[in-house]
Amino acid sequence: MLLLHGDERFLVDETSRATLEAWKADLVSDFGYETLEGTGLNAARLQDSILQMPFLDPYRAVFARMIPANRAESLAPALADVPSTTRLLITVAGRLSPSNKLVKAVTAARGTVQEMQHLKGRALSDWTARRATDVHGLTPMIAAQVVRVTPPDLSVIDSELSKLAAYKASGSKLTNEAVTELLAGGREDEIFKLTDNLLPHPTPLALQIARGLTRGGLQPTSVAYRMARHVALVLEVRARQERGESLQQVQDGMAEHRFVVQKAYDAAQNADPNHLEAALRAIRDYEWEVKSGQIDAELGLDVLLTRL
Repeated sequence: MLLLHGDERFLVDETSRATLEAWKADLVSDFGYETLEGTGLNAARLQDSILQMPFLDPYRAVFARMIPANRAESLAPALADVPSTTRLLITVAGRLSPSNKLVKAVTAARGTVQEMQHLKGRALSDWTARRATDVHGLTPMIAAQVVRVTPPDLSVIDSELSKLAAYKASGSKLTNEAVTELLAGGREDEIFKLTDNLLPHPTPLALQIARGLTRGGLQPTSVAYRMARHVALVLEVRARQERGESLQQVQDGMAEHRFVVQKAYDAAQNADPNHLEAALRAIRDYEWEVKSGQIDAELGLDVLLTRL
């Protein structure tokens, strides 16, 4: 029995995929494996699946996928009696505390509980380096370059590594210039178009660009992250304007590129600080709702833009 939970969805998905592949290798029929969607799943339905005996296979593999974190405890009674012929994998959309009843039930049944936390700083760099060398056949130097220009989202980082690996596999040489061009800071041209149409309120074009980015492979939460960075930058520039700083003073005092600061300076002149703070709170709430399994990420991004 394995319970996977935590804030890092990419690691939860990766570990669950590897676990299921190993379990399925010993199965000889389709009867031996069952997936249960977490939304709407109750203890009685989970227990019914757990207690079924294998037909042609050495064991049954049951996968309860993405249980909403706020409903996890309600499933604990289903684990009171798990037969030795059942292998159970549960993934949760969000983090559970050690005192959670489902965590305690898995532990009591001698199962394993793993929390997948967001990676930051050195841990993120180390993970990217291992991913680059072990999975994609790239160098640690390239991995470091990816970390520098890519949002700290593992799915985005892995997507960028895959793109570089495909370029290398085509026979082309991965020079520093080629890597820089391929990464392009996470499609900066489209990101700039999005942020240009974000304030004071998103235009219809902003919604169109955001949809294009997500359908092009960028995670919706990464799009929201870039929106939040822009709003936060405009808010900081607005505070400097209120202190009487000129454009040049603001540019000299900030680490961002002067062109980026100038765009933020122009947007800040007509921006309401209260509205900017409300926008940051709305983006924060959206990210939490996605990572806790309450809303679909892509549809939620559309709703977020209409709210802003």
